[in-house]
Amino acid sequence: MSAPESADQRLGEYFDALERAALDSPGETSPEQRRAAAHGGLPAGQLAAYLDKVHRHAFRVSDEDVEALCHNGFSEDAIFELTVAASVGAGLHRFRRGVAAMDASEAGQ
Repeated sequence: MSAPESADQRLGEYFDALERAALDSPGETSPEQRRAAAHGGLPAGQLAAYLDKVHRHAFRVSDEDVEALCHNGFSEDAIFELTVAASVGAGLHRFRRGVAAMDASEAGQ
């Protein structure tokens, strides 16, 4: 019989499923675009600046930011998908860094 699954393993599976749903599911934007948005890899420009704001200072994103993107040809669906991808990417990055710091702390005890 295999060992029971730990809470850490289940949490990792949940986060992997979240990442797949946000980045790989069908949408108006391609999975490659969403993965780039999640990891800060879009080329410089208005969209990249907006997604950087989502990554670093999501609380500063305003209706005006979204309206400017719409005015410049981005659809609301594309903006939504890329915003979710950037948010999920930033959140998972922070979570994983936190877990790594806790693991390092425990290893040093």
